[in-house]
Amino acid sequence: MDKIALDFGFIKIYWYSLFVLAGFIVGGIMVFLEAKRQKIKEDVISDLIFYTVLVGLLGARVYYVLFNLSYYLAHPLEIVAIWKGGLAIHGGILASLIFIVYYCKKKKINIYKMLDIIVVGLVIGQAIGRWGNFFNQEAYGSVVSLDTLKALHLPSFIINNMFILGKYRIPTFFYESISCLICFIIMLLIRKFYKNLKLKSLSGFYLVWYGFTRFFIEYLRSDSLMLFNIKVAMIISFFFIVVGFYFLFQRNKSLYQEAHIYVNK
Repeated sequence: MDKIALDFGFIKIYWYSLFVLAGFIVGGIMVFLEAKRQKIKEDVISDLIFYTVLVGLLGARVYYVLFNLSYYLAHPLEIVAIWKGGLAIHGGILASLIFIVYYCKKKKINIYKMLDIIVVGLVIGQAIGRWGNFFNQEAYGSVVSLDTLKALHLPSFIINNMFILGKYRIPTFFYESISCLICFIIMLLIRKFYKNLKLKSLSGFYLVWYGFTRFFIEYLRSDSLMLFNIKVAMIISFFFIVVGFYFLFQRNKSLYQEAHIYVNK
């Protein structure tokens, strides 16, 4: 499958870039609409989304480059070639979180309430963005037989593109994308039907769900970022799970009780 979506000769647009962009757009729209519904000023949330996207992209790339440092030291010009892949979601999340905390403190916004708004957009953005990995033939699992893939009743176009480095691979990108989509739907239902939802509940749910998802995915993946002989994402995922359960079981105020948040007057 061709990695290039559009070729204008002087510039090439990759499928990877389009799906990452689509993930940011859809996720950003979800965040904007929910923040507006909760009467957060439009300019405040617009600025937050814009700068968080930039910081997240930078963090995702720096994180990936640092764990492949020997390669990029030998090929320094490729550090900026993000259209070829190489954005680590954990790096993006951690960098974005640091900026969100800074921004919320500056604007006197309740950090946890904002995180509860953001995670819903984040997870649908992840579900979409993972398809960029599909077209780049990355984020794949260990070697399996063609019959195994067919037994999973996967669409033929997915099976065909899982033929990587001369062997068929487990489509871990697909598993993660579907899991993120399910998480997104559940969080929408929770937000709709639980009117007295506690602060940090959605953030906690996301951290636990995605933590378990990614831990399992990393167990299957064969192109993971490594720290010595340890898969880094498994460590981060475990940390997500612990923090997520802490958020879920910590006593806190209702999400819809008064919070110190910057709102329209």
